[in-house]
Amino acid sequence: MTANNTQGIRPKVHERQWQQVQKDRYYSTYVPNALVGENAFLTMEAEANALPAFASSKQLLPAPRWAKHEAEIDCYWKAWELAFDHLRRPEQGSGFVANYIDTAFNDCLFMWDSCFIMMFAKYGHRAFAFQRTLDNLYAKQHPDGFICRQINTSAGEDRFHRFDPASTGPNVLAWSEWEYYGITGDRARLDSVFPVLLAYHRWLRAYRTWPDGTYWSSGWGCGMDNQPRMPAELPYQADEFYHGHLVWVDTCLQQLLSAKLLLLMAETVGRSGEVRDIAEESERLVRVINEKLWDDGTAYYYDLRPDGTHLGMKSIGAYWALLADAVPVERLERFIAHLENPAEFNRPHRIPSLSADDPNYQPEGDYWRGGVWMPTNYMVLRGLSAYGRDALAHEIARTHVSNVADVLARTGTIWETYAPETIAQGKPAKPNFVGWSGLAPIAVLFEYVFGLRADVSGGKLIWDVRLLEAHGVDRYPFGNDGMLELSCAARSSADEKPAVTVRCNVPVEIIVRWEGGEERIAAGA
Repeated sequence: MTANNTQGIRPKVHERQWQQVQKDRYYSTYVPNALVGENAFLTMEAEANALPAFASSKQLLPAPRWAKHEAEIDCYWKAWELAFDHLRRPEQGSGFVANYIDTAFNDCLFMWDSCFIMMFAKYGHRAFAFQRTLDNLYAKQHPDGFICRQINTSAGEDRFHRFDPASTGPNVLAWSEWEYYGITGDRARLDSVFPVLLAYHRWLRAYRTWPDGTYWSSGWGCGMDNQPRMPAELPYQADEFYHGHLVWVDTCLQQLLSAKLLLLMAETVGRSGEVRDIAEESERLVRVINEKLWDDGTAYYYDLRPDGTHLGMKSIGAYWALLADAVPVERLERFIAHLENPAEFNRPHRIPSLSADDPNYQPEGDYWRGGVWMPTNYMVLRGLSAYGRDALAHEIARTHVSNVADVLARTGTIWETYAPETIAQGKPAKPNFVGWSGLAPIAVLFEYVFGLRADVSGGKLIWDVRLLEAHGVDRYPFGNDGMLELSCAARSSADEKPAVTVRCNVPVEIIVRWEGGEERIAAGA
């Protein structure tokens, strides 16, 4: 065999991938992953369906009601209007296979933006197959499992070589797919995406770890571009492009989350025997994260420097520990307390991406040096509810959603990021950013302001009622065909039992919770 794999023995890869290798000016150094051979997206024909318009699709979307909160309801519909403005069809020659929602940033489809867009877009799946946006990323998987984090939408080309430190991540693909499964119960999609996600996870473990199994990334690779992780003497761009020989706390936690979700997926699709390595990695990561990245004096998880000391920067990225179920119970209260401390994360607009007591904190945001971002806010909220801290999650969510609505009323649009110290867009920030900024007006409104969280595979809907005003949702989706009409009357106090009305076309158990009480209602046929 020659050194160049484009000659001699040819690896077993799909023809489309092989054609790309032939065009590549580099030697092919792929170690093929057999799971990629199961990737059906690589040979999928491009979708040819017309794009739906917002006006004609509105009647298929869930319709929230909230007495005396017209601004938040207006913000909800504005988010959907912007989302439909960003729908796109695959361009000829791009290799994309599905209609999709654009990231709303530049001429590329971004991995982690797309994953977070799906977190709210799941509520609109009856109007448009938003989840298929991710199919375009899967259609670009490399023979070894790699998927680039940023792909040009016209030519369908990766923007980074796979071994560039900024080439990929953050890996929240499995979380996005598991969320979609939670509201649709679409087992067939889990079957198709499981080998793709497992191959990608194993690629990251092979090429993005240190000898102890911990992970590294870069500013661009972790998504939090300019957080101050590098020594001050290095050029500013080092924060964006260099790994710094750090153990990256957010990347380790995201991989732990990915591992745990892959184990759940494997059990669901009947492939548990194939993921013993993932189970072992999950146990190892929990152990090393808590042994090496936790500082007991400050009760926080940090990046680890090459000399074994903690970086000391309190990033919102540490709160992936909640969602990944990595926090021992004896550490939980002290760790969560930072979110309620006005000197740290409890600012006028919660939650800043960098603690306010950090010398690099910027009151106008400056992207990830203090900016309030909807994806990381959503991550923290989901983590809080995983540990039963729903009251705090509701408090943060209600302020966040109202602030975003106030800025929309003042500026006429929804922004990429928001300022932590004033009720304003961040500086800098892109307008019309839906994009992932549909998260607060849609997903956070439903899940944390209204308290609605669906579990279709379990046949139940949790309704954690904390509002006192009358509220509800028409056309709330439950599975592929189910729709619920939900109403809660106004109450005089938080401990008053909610008077709820539920109409549905499928059987569902409604678990109504309020301060000091719980009721189970069997609804539907």
